[in-house]
Amino acid sequence: MCILLWHQGQASKTWSQDREKIVVVTTTAPGTSTALTPATTTNEKNGEWHILSALLENKPGVLFRVTNLLRARNFNIESITVGSTEQADLSRMTITLNSDERTLDQLVKQLRKLIDVVEVKVLDTEKTVYRELALIKMKAGDPTTRMEVTNFAAIFRANILDIGKETITVELTGTPDKIEAFRNLVDHFGITQLARTGVSALPRGAEL
Repeated sequence: MCILLWHQGQASKTWSQDREKIVVVTTTAPGTSTALTPATTTNEKNGEWHILSALLENKPGVLFRVTNLLRARNFNIESITVGSTEQADLSRMTITLNSDERTLDQLVKQLRKLIDVVEVKVLDTEKTVYRELALIKMKAGDPTTRMEVTNFAAIFRANILDIGKETITVELTGTPDKIEAFRNLVDHFGITQLARTGVSALPRGAEL
């Protein structure tokens, strides 16, 4: 499914549910030509977007030691998430970062040196299921704005969590690209608050 969001006289975007691809459509006055160009996605910011998955022992101070390592080595980390796993004594940390292969290899080696780190893997984004959740609160003081936001939320399969006299809050789950596409679409309404969880990821199929 591919959805086109078209607004005369400004850039808009298509979003593909199947491939998570975004395309910028620039339009001018009726009767003139329309330019169709690929938009910059998370994976294309500098061609080196990576997902790391690490299993950690549930011990006091483990998270501090990992984050202290990342700070000390000045790695360009985009997001970090930590949560429980199928094993009660282990936690899974998912790290996304922009780096070249040499820097990525250094990070993996440094993490593996930590005694409380059980396993570290670089996930192939083409063979990985990865999602992020975002809560976006924006201005919506009139019925027209609320209707537009509701329609956009339906297109992106988002949920309306709260509607007040002046604001509306949307919950959106998807890839970082999808969340950025929605954010750019509603930004002109006036985003008052934004919270993102960071990426959680697992390999596809039987791979562990």
